[in-house]
Amino acid sequence: MVAKVSSSRAKISVLVLLLLCLCLIPSCKKTTPQAPLNIELPKPMFVGTPQPAQVPNLEKPLGKLRPPFFAPVGTKNVALGKPITASDEEPIIGEIEMITDSDKEAADGSYVELGPFLQHVTIDLEAKYEIYAILIWHYHKQARVYFDIVVQVADDPDFISNVKTVFNNDIDNSAGLGVGKDMHYVETNEGRLIDAKGVQGRYVRLYSNGNNANDLNHYIEVEVYGKPVE
Repeated sequence: MVAKVSSSRAKISVLVLLLLCLCLIPSCKKTTPQAPLNIELPKPMFVGTPQPAQVPNLEKPLGKLRPPFFAPVGTKNVALGKPITASDEEPIIGEIEMITDSDKEAADGSYVELGPFLQHVTIDLEAKYEIYAILIWHYHKQARVYFDIVVQVADDPDFISNVKTVFNNDIDNSAGLGVGKDMHYVETNEGRLIDAKGVQGRYVRLYSNGNNANDLNHYIEVEVYGKPVE
């Protein structure tokens, strides 16, 4: 009986030692070094975050600065200066190229105003990228909420091949792109950071459908943070 107990204890000791060894062996899985994105914010135009009335599915303000967003080392804004087109070819105010010119200020002369109802802009990154984050500044001079914001990534300019939706707050499918689960939000100088989770694509398209102040659509800047697909 004593021999059997000793034998069982010996087996348990061996198992414990094996488990310890496995825990101490470094993992063979490669990890990609991460670093916070270097995002330059424009100056704020109002203090606090007023909550517009009668906007459904509106998220509460964070009450503090957004935490850093980490992405693989070497990730940068690949939309800077890239070609851009819009559903409204003749904006009411501004030029379409201003949306990727790095000017994020809310002052007059820094934003583009598109026509009413559903409109979209499309950025050609001119190559396929792994996209980790997309930042949008619609208009942060006032605390506005823009509706039916849908952001998609695709391989072709007609958005037929490999289309991925990375953000959608269209709660009633009024844009015809499906019902979204993301929330409405109040525009601030921080812009809206969308976690694209490394989705791959060449073209980025952004929809909007007016705002709580009027039916027009505005863009100050769009940044797309990614790395070339190897």
